[in-house]
Amino acid sequence: MLKYIFKRFVYILIALFIIVSATFFLMKLAPGSPFASERSFPPQIEEQLNAKYGLDNPWYIQYKDYLVDTVTFDFGESMKYKGRSTNDIISESFPISLTLGIEAMILAIGMGVLLGVIASLYHNRFPDYLASTIAVLGISVPSFILAGLMQYFLAFKLNLFPVSGWKGFIYSILPAFAIAITHAGFIAKLTRSSMLEQKNSDYVKMARAKGLGKWTTVFRHTLRNALLPVVTYLGPLTAGVVTGSFIIEQIFAIPGLGKHFVTSITNRDYTVIMGTTVFYSIILLFAVLIVDILYSVIDPRIKLKGAKK
Repeated sequence: MLKYIFKRFVYILIALFIIVSATFFLMKLAPGSPFASERSFPPQIEEQLNAKYGLDNPWYIQYKDYLVDTVTFDFGESMKYKGRSTNDIISESFPISLTLGIEAMILAIGMGVLLGVIASLYHNRFPDYLASTIAVLGISVPSFILAGLMQYFLAFKLNLFPVSGWKGFIYSILPAFAIAITHAGFIAKLTRSSMLEQKNSDYVKMARAKGLGKWTTVFRHTLRNALLPVVTYLGPLTAGVVTGSFIIEQIFAIPGLGKHFVTSITNRDYTVIMGTTVFYSIILLFAVLIVDILYSVIDPRIKLKGAKK
């Protein structure tokens, strides 16, 4: 196990190097300047700004500085928010995205697994059709459309929830549902398919032959093995919802990491782009590693490549 984790850690470092390099060169190739909105300033002031942030250095010097910043996890001051460092922006916005992401994950996993189990237990009957329809609708309807509909009907018309903002738990309910429903649809389809496959296995037939009830068989035997495809999906899901849904945070005016990432791209705020990209990549890569380790926990028959047998 330790050998496998060490090998994956090396792969993570290589992947981060590629991501950082690709982000840097894509930013350099993009037209424009971080100070494009200050074109009315005299050329001397723009030269001073370029010198302050090292933008007047040769590209290889800038590239070296970016690599050093990544290793030390110090991305410097934002080019648009004066007096604020990129690290401060991440530390302030990430807890908000983390809170929203955890709520969305709990909702997505809970609703998805429940719908998938119900659909598989009542295969080709009304509960199956209803659960499958809900799952397909969740997958098909874009999250930003769902968010707008919930804002209009539940917040504006019925006044059950606030329209936007972030001032307490009640402000997180609508955005969490908007993020969760699409993922819940995917999880429901994965759970249903895997549960149907497990229902025909010998160990389930043996459990039913011993007189175990339908739901007892599900929770003691079937569900554990059926969750393997769901666990695979949880890696990118975790990174996506925890770092913040870009569109949803914009719609609900939530000051999370996703909103800052979108704003930094439109502003060509190099330091914030680099910081949020590296931060997001680290979470994604480690989430995938944790998922791989969970495989062997859920099903001990699975041996990690490189682990001791």
